Order: sequence, then structure tokens, then C-alpha cells
Amino acid sequence: MLVVETDIIAGNWPSGPDWPAVARAAVAAAVAQTPQADLDSAVMAIEVAVRLTDDGEVHTLNRQYRGKDKPTNILSFPMLSADMLVQMANTDDGEVLLGDLVLAAETVQREAEAKAWTPEQYVAHLIVHGTLHLLGYDHEDNEAAADHMEALERAACAQLHLPDPYDA
Repeated sequence: MLVVETDIIAGNWPSGPDWPAVARAAVAAAVAQTPQADLDSAVMAIEVAVRLTDDGEVHTLNRQYRGKDKPTNILSFPMLSADMLVQMANTDDGEVLLGDLVLAAETVQREAEAKAWTPEQYVAHLIVHGTLHLLGYDHEDNEAAADHMEALERAACAQLHLPDPYDA
């Protein structure tokens, strides 16, 4: 079963949305689009940690782990390689940490406004995107991989009744 732990650590996150519910739905929608869809009904707990924080913390993490000296909207920290996901599906006990997602409030809100999305919609899309990274998908290796990941994102966002994230 998917377990999504969501913590608001810092940043001016809007108080209206139920952020844990948003995160859980987005992780489930992303997983549902992949060959790992059965993780949602696995006997063992498959955990994703979602950390809602501010630009300062994400800036520090982005510099430390990616060598980029600026904040970004979301960072994904996978705990398993893609080949381990296949092996993991064959076990029937325990708990596995799929990875961590860290979102930056100021960047997220600025980008959501620029796209004319609500912060809740944009966070859901970013969590879909980040979850796909946790599952081994990438958009920087080659165009075919990017197109495939984009198609999965679009399908997950449609499932969540979100706008198409790549519609110009």
C-alpha cells in the first residue's frame, strides 16, 4: 500500500487545501500510470515523504545535491533504483521508502500564478512529476524518455482533473 507522509516545515503554504490529501492523490495517480501500479495495493508499505518548505531550504538542497545555486519548485530524492522496484514488488512484508519530495513555497506559488493554476493544482502536478522521478523516469536523458514521462504526467493529471501541464 502507498503511504504518503506530508509535513509542512516552512514557507507560506495556503491554509485552504488539505495538503496530505493532495499529496496522497497525486502520488497514487502517478503510480497508477506506470507498470508499478500494483504498489498501491502491495502488502508492504511503500512510503513517499513529501516536505513542504520554503525557497531557502530548497535552494540549499539544490546547491548541495544538484550543484545548482538557486531554488527550484520540487526536488526528488529516490531511495531505490528502477531495477529494485521490480524486486520489491515480489516481497510481502516490511516497509520501503520510495523517496522524498521537497517543494518550495515561494517558487511554487509564483509559478502557479504564472500558469493561472491554483497552488493546490500546481502542487498536485509537481508531486506527480516528482513521483515519476522516484519511479525512475527522467526527462533529461533523451527526447524519447522525456516524451514518455510527459505522457505519463498528462495521464495522471487528467485522472486528477488538472489542466494539461504541457498545454501552451
